[in-house]
Amino acid sequence: MARLENKVAFVSGGASGLGRAQSMTMAREGASLVVTDINEAGAQAVADEIKSAGGKAIALKQDVTIEAGWEEAIATTVSEFGSLSILVNNAGIATGGNAEDGTLEDWNHLMSINLDAVFLGTKHAIRSMKQTGGGSIINISSIMGLIGAAGSAAYNASKGGVKLLTKSAALHCANSGYGIRVNSVHPGFIDTPMIQQIFDGPTGDAARQHLIGLHPIGRLGAPQDIANGVLYLASDESSFVTGSELVIDGGYTAQ
Repeated sequence: MARLENKVAFVSGGASGLGRAQSMTMAREGASLVVTDINEAGAQAVADEIKSAGGKAIALKQDVTIEAGWEEAIATTVSEFGSLSILVNNAGIATGGNAEDGTLEDWNHLMSINLDAVFLGTKHAIRSMKQTGGGSIINISSIMGLIGAAGSAAYNASKGGVKLLTKSAALHCANSGYGIRVNSVHPGFIDTPMIQQIFDGPTGDAARQHLIGLHPIGRLGAPQDIANGVLYLASDESSFVTGSELVIDGGYTAQ
């Protein structure tokens, strides 16, 4: 029996990288998928790939910073598949900037995607899931939500905010008897297009080796490493897990 049979999963930022891996993995385990992204063509390509493999999926264009868009996307999910069982708040961006030199404009832009949108997705998923017996909300944070980096003030703040928003929402849902679990996932450095930007230029190979060396396990993470953790939290195997941080970082934060 598939681990997510009869479940409906919604993945924001699902067009590439971690979101694509999560979508494909959950579809292989029997979930119907709603893949959303600001990149509509990319989201559609993932949905088409799922369907060509025999799964069920739709793609939606979504700007995760717009609340009305969340309401519409979740309403479409319920209309298409009958309910919402799993939400992965995956959409996010990474920019640099220390606490002295970063601009408020850059701060607000990053927060709108990395933290405000997670709040909006969580809010409207709760309102939907509580009507149909519960579900699982999975918020993608980062190891940068657990430890600091001098040049990542806004990113640190956003991902730390996701961690504690997750705990607050988990307690609210548990205390309310909704049957909704809420957990965060904290990836280390994962070999995705976002990380590839670090390796552009003549010193790219050296930068890659340096970054690998920061992970005791001896490699960067792969998108599938994170998708496997998301699958666990999405499934009934994690029925006693809520308000928790799943750290998938090759030992980075164990040092």
